[in-house]
Amino acid sequence: MTKSEFAQSEEMEYFYKCSEWYRSLSSFTFPTSFVKLKPLESQALASGQIDGKIVSDAIHRLAAPMNSYPGNCFVSVDTAAPTDTTRFALKRGAVYSPESAWKYLAASKKIREAVSDGDSDHICIRPFRRVTRAREFRLFIYKGRLAAMSQYWLTRHYRRLDKVRNKYLDAAKNFVESVAWLLPAHTMVMDIYFTARREVLIIDLNPWGPPTSPLLLKSWERNWSADPGIFLIEAPEKITGNVRVSP
Repeated sequence: MTKSEFAQSEEMEYFYKCSEWYRSLSSFTFPTSFVKLKPLESQALASGQIDGKIVSDAIHRLAAPMNSYPGNCFVSVDTAAPTDTTRFALKRGAVYSPESAWKYLAASKKIREAVSDGDSDHICIRPFRRVTRAREFRLFIYKGRLAAMSQYWLTRHYRRLDKVRNKYLDAAKNFVESVAWLLPAHTMVMDIYFTARREVLIIDLNPWGPPTSPLLLKSWERNWSADPGIFLIEAPEKITGNVRVSP
């Protein structure tokens, strides 16, 4: 991508609200319920409040949709998830009660900023699913076609991906081709999860370019019209023989 093309793409920056894209793409993502925040509830969440009548009223409205799913739920807002909280670090964000859901949303800086900036005005509720991190990917969709995909969690090399990398790439290409007409933009970023049957579920939609991370692609300035590729953390190289390390 040239600098002029990249500058034009920045004009397309938009935070895609789950409550909006879900209407067209519900068949390709996790079942989700939505609770719209009243203005005072948004203010309370943005300021991190966890008690008071306004908070109690919001928590009360969370109960019915949360109770409609068996077991734990995963709760986020339109454009952000509380991945920066201890709850996510310890339990992947699983919550059981409406009180706990609000508490950990209010504890998240990402959530508070998304609500404060006006990017999010709904709380999104999904049944909690313990996902396998090796199956999460970020898809880079450029002008309606898959331009590249990256391993999402950059914590380590997953040896199991070496045998299925081409199958995952082909599945992602086919998926993008099938849903491109339903997407809110021709150029955007999509986070996905592969099920055990290699079916694709959408996790989130993101704007093209910063602040969205290019992950293993490292830079947004590249030729996005080239054939798509899959970027994985490769296995560490083994060094054999006599190795001398300088102090």
